[in-house]
Amino acid sequence: MTKYIGAHISAAGGVENAPVNAHKIGATAFAFFTKNQRQWKASPLTEESIELFKQRCEELGFNMNYIMPHDSYLINLGHPKEEARTKSRNAFLDEMQRCEQLNINRLNFHPGSHLNKIDIDACLNRIAESINIALDQTQGVTAVIENTAGQGTNMGHTFEQIAHIIDKVEDKSRVGVCIDTAHTLAAGYEIRTEEGFHKTFQSFEDIVGFKYLKGMHINDSKKELGTKVDRHDSIGKGVMGMTLFELIMKDERFDKMPLILETPDQELWADEIKLLYKLK
Repeated sequence: MTKYIGAHISAAGGVENAPVNAHKIGATAFAFFTKNQRQWKASPLTEESIELFKQRCEELGFNMNYIMPHDSYLINLGHPKEEARTKSRNAFLDEMQRCEQLNINRLNFHPGSHLNKIDIDACLNRIAESINIALDQTQGVTAVIENTAGQGTNMGHTFEQIAHIIDKVEDKSRVGVCIDTAHTLAAGYEIRTEEGFHKTFQSFEDIVGFKYLKGMHINDSKKELGTKVDRHDSIGKGVMGMTLFELIMKDERFDKMPLILETPDQELWADEIKLLYKLK
């Protein structure tokens, strides 16, 4: 049973610093932003940064299968307005191309929001169309849809919505899913008990399929079941309890994929990684 655990770490000063920062906390997987997530445009990656990133990943023992960057939070692939949607699509393509340059095979993203301007199905169709456009212009990078808490008008908080998007993606070999534990609870799936955990993931298998699971975000939650509020907490400090994390660590279905902490206190990441490994 092989688990790969890390955190969403800083790439300040250049993407080549991400593997170094991940190594410092004892991670075997990691996530990062390939550019400033609060800006639409960024300078292209330099050849030096690209080569250093690859070199450091190899030197520090990071396999590309366990690295899962996150795209900018500004991007809304389901935006109701064409101009804003095009802007998001261009930014998303840029991020997919950055992954391509770095030899990273997956990019994690939040699907998008309807902003109360279009209906749910229309928004989901636009998200799928956005994915198709990016996949057509890239190679080797899987677009990994993250389930959301369902806050505001955010799409992707039900397995059915994720399945709808996947159904409309033309190249199904390059679309995947990232399950965020805090989002799952907030969206209304009870995953804190053994019974609820098995029921939820059987539902995921039936509606989406485990073959699409390409990574997880391992977070505790400050908010209760079904609140649709996205507030992460450190492991064992929120409303989750420890049963969920123990079940994940003992379950072979979550082997050989990046398991990424997005917990709020980075000072605890090294200890959280050790704690999770002890649960095996």
